[in-house]
This record gives sequence, structure tokens and C-alpha cells, in this order.
Amino acid sequence: MLRLDPDADQHWRSYVLSLLGFSLIGIVVLFGGFGRLQSHLPLSLGMAALPSDGAWNTAVSFVTNTNWQWYSGEAAVGHLYQMAGLAVQNFLSAAVGLSVAAAFARSLARSENGGRIGNFWTDLIRGTLRVLLPIAFVGALLLVAEGVVQNFDTPHMITTLAGGGQSVPGGPVVSQEVIKELGTNGGGFYNANSAHPFENPTALSNLFEIYLMLLIPFAIPLAFGRIVGARRNGYVIAAVMSLLLAVSVTLLTVAERAGPGAASAAADGAMEGKEVRFGEAASALFAAATTGTSTGAVDAMHDSLTAPGGGVALLNMMSGEIAPGGVGSGLTMRLRSGCADPPRCRH
Repeated sequence: MLRLDPDADQHWRSYVLSLLGFSLIGIVVLFGGFGRLQSHLPLSLGMAALPSDGAWNTAVSFVTNTNWQWYSGEAAVGHLYQMAGLAVQNFLSAAVGLSVAAAFARSLARSENGGRIGNFWTDLIRGTLRVLLPIAFVGALLLVAEGVVQNFDTPHMITTLAGGGQSVPGGPVVSQEVIKELGTNGGGFYNANSAHPFENPTALSNLFEIYLMLLIPFAIPLAFGRIVGARRNGYVIAAVMSLLLAVSVTLLTVAERAGPGAASAAADGAMEGKEVRFGEAASALFAAATTGTSTGAVDAMHDSLTAPGGGVALLNMMSGEIAPGGVGSGLTMRLRSGCADPPRCRH
């Protein structure tokens, strides 16, 4: 429809302009078509339109794979906005990250090719249809089997054991949850993110969501090795990432298991801000994985981590989140920080 040649090999300037133009369109659609017009959309659940600044913040956040949330998902955003706006951008922003990683690898492998690094549109479609969607489809089925919610229900009132009333929100949760982790996005369907039992109900679902966060970031260095024709380089990069992540996990686990204070001693660990379904060790593993991949999803409140545990999480963030890093960003950040002369890096 756009009369694009999938076999065209774009110059890096055309590649960058295509990427920026595509992202700009995504921001405009998410801001105006969903955020500002939410009250007129089907499946809005009666939610009002987001304020201009909030809609703009959300659009930029999700298109750039930042996924920082200023709002409570179940109280401010309807089903259509969640699945056709936010979840779609979870796929597309991750596919853009994959495209950038592929283009960067080609730039090293083709240093004498006149600056031609592939075709952004081909990379975008391949990343979405051949990588993200198939894995997300299978992953969604596994999470549904573990009890993650997937429906179009409106919030309904239940009577609690104490006799009070409570509103229980449903929604297309698993279809957003799986790409939230797989695409290293982080924006949760619910305000409590992956600490919410509808997003992450069991210890097994918790481990699987950690696996999804790490899957593509650790696969990208191996793909890089194939692109540049030096597979051992890819193995070395993956090994360094693994070592740094293992150190983070170890330090965080020790810190959270040995939390100081009488309350922590009575609970046999620092349990404040953590889900009893997971405990300290699984929470520390999730915290290391999410800060190491720039995902932003949480199954425990990071401001409730112990001082040394929180310091490890902050160190992961401030080091550029390169162990292993987000989809696409981890590889490019690591290579750029480790090589001042890109043409020589391919050797």
C-alpha cells in the first residue's frame, strides 16, 4: 500500500528517517486517536479522555519503549486503549529495537558498502511477524494456563469475606502481559504491575515472565555474531552479559535475604513490599532481570528493597542496563561503549 520495495537496501540516513517517521506517527495516533478520544471509543468502560499532558506522556513513553506510567491502569484506561493502543506499541517499539540492533550489526559487517544497512520496513515486519508475535502467542497460552486473566469483562462488584464490597476489574490482560515482558517494555495492565495476581498469579508464571524478559536480549548477541561472521564474538558478549547478571542476582538475593531490622528478622527476610507468593529470592531475581533488561516490570516494590539491594538495582539502571539490556538497546549500548572505532570492532 505504501509502495515500499522490501528488497531495497537503504542508506543509513533513509533508515533513520523511516524509523523516526514511523515512531512519530505512532505517537500521534496513540496521543490523539486513543488518549484524547478515549471517552468516545468502544470498550472504554466509561473512562474519561486522558488530559493532554498525560496522553502525550503515555504516547511518548510507550512508543519509545520506556513504558513509564503516571496513571493507574485499571482506573484510567479502557480495554480498547489497552489492547489496540498500548499493547500494539509494545510490539512495535520492540520491533523497532530489533531493527536498530540489526542495522547496527550490518553497519559493522558492511563498513565498505556505502553506508547501506538494510531496509527498516523489512526489518520491522520481520521482527513483528517472525519473532515477537509467534513467541507471544505461545507465551500467552502458557500464561493463561497459569491463571492470567484474558476477557472483556467490565469491573464487577463482589462481597468480601468481611462483608464489604470490592470492585474486581477484568480485561485482555495476558495479551499485554506477555509482550510487556518479551519486548522488555514494562507497562502493566494493572497499577501493581506483575505483583498483581491477575498478571502474575503463581511462582511458575513468575519464572516464565523472567524467562521472557531475558529471551531476546540474550539471543541478540548470538544473532550479531552471525551477521558479522564472527560467532565467537557473539558468544563472548552473551557470556559477559550472563556474568554481570549473575553478579546482580547474587548480590540482590543476599541483600534481601539478610535484610536488617527486627521486622525482617521475624519474617526471615526483608518481606516489606514483596508478594508472599514469590518471597525474597524470586523477587530479587525478577528485580535483577527487569533492571538489567530495562524492562521496568516489577513483582515487588523496588522502593521497598533494602539499601544494598536497591543499590544493585540502581547500578543496573545507571550502567545503561546492558546486562543483558533491552531488546536491541543492550547490544548497541554495549558495543558503542566498548568500541571507539566501529570499523575495527568487526575484527
